[in-house]
Amino acid sequence: MRVLQLIDSLDLGGAERIAVEYANMLSKEIEGSYLCASRSEGKLLSTIDPEVNYFFLNRKRTLDYSAIQRLGQYIKKEKITIIHAHSTSYFIATLLKLKNPSLLIVWHNHSGASIHLGGVKMKVLRFCSKYFNTIISVNEDLVIWAKKKLKSKKVVYLPNFVNFTKEIVPVQEKIKGEAGKRIVCLANLRNPKGHHFLIESFVAVQKEIPDVTLHLIGNDFNDAYSTTLKVLIQKSQIEDHVVIYGQLSNPEAILEQCDIGVLASSSEGLPMALLEYGRAKLAVVVTDVGYCPEVVQDYGTFVPYGDVHAMSSAIKEYLTDGDKRVQDCSLFKEHIKNNYSEMHVRDQIINLYTNSLENI
Repeated sequence: MRVLQLIDSLDLGGAERIAVEYANMLSKEIEGSYLCASRSEGKLLSTIDPEVNYFFLNRKRTLDYSAIQRLGQYIKKEKITIIHAHSTSYFIATLLKLKNPSLLIVWHNHSGASIHLGGVKMKVLRFCSKYFNTIISVNEDLVIWAKKKLKSKKVVYLPNFVNFTKEIVPVQEKIKGEAGKRIVCLANLRNPKGHHFLIESFVAVQKEIPDVTLHLIGNDFNDAYSTTLKVLIQKSQIEDHVVIYGQLSNPEAILEQCDIGVLASSSEGLPMALLEYGRAKLAVVVTDVGYCPEVVQDYGTFVPYGDVHAMSSAIKEYLTDGDKRVQDCSLFKEHIKNNYSEMHVRDQIINLYTNSLENI
């Protein structure tokens, strides 16, 4: 069995992390595990295991025919049988399928915002979906949506996972702030991650707990979203309490020095950040969107998106009640380890690939 994980970039996003994790995990289990970044590389490049066959396509535009031809030749040379396409990379996978009908396409939908997709993008996805052998959705709402709106005959739920055996490279210096009062948000600076809502909530927390700090980890695109966020931080006079790291190749090392992990998104699928918080043994406060409540259950706190009072109150409770924080973060880590670890997903994905090949 030879499987190619196809992803647009190797930036530090949730879908990108999962693509790399799948390639790494499968390199120990199947004949050939491949990973292709079609558009750009990024910080995740350094996390690819040596056993993975990596190919950078360097595609310049959506319909880059020469790039698609190169990928097709690579697939033929390596005798790859399955393309596991993550997020928007389904389009290239479909074009390759049209040229080589024997290829199997598994599309992995990571985005909770998919259910709001419309217009040309929805028409293109719907057309492509009839060539998907299987759609993997990261929560049950996306399963229902795919069965109703798309044309693939098989749609399954498969949770994201986190590798608990991964070695964490520690940072040389302690990060800013006081132990027990560090909040972290692992999310690229873009919609729908809700950073403005988070900052407003943090301001309310900092007024009552002055020495609290907020650590923002994720790609800064230096766009309008980023600019207005930084202006809000300045106007709120909390520059000395907020650290913006940008992309990090080892965000786990920062997470392990923090105490509370937050997500303020307006929509989600099953966020990798939430699983990373569990591995790092953080108490969690997240919005009740996507599969976040299902993941958190009774081991953390979830609040309505946009409710500044609810978000700030939940954070303050963990900051002022150390016993509750320690108890919840320990229970949450155990919950994530038992239900969202690599071992939990490995056999399921291999069985899915095997059944797909057997039913051609």
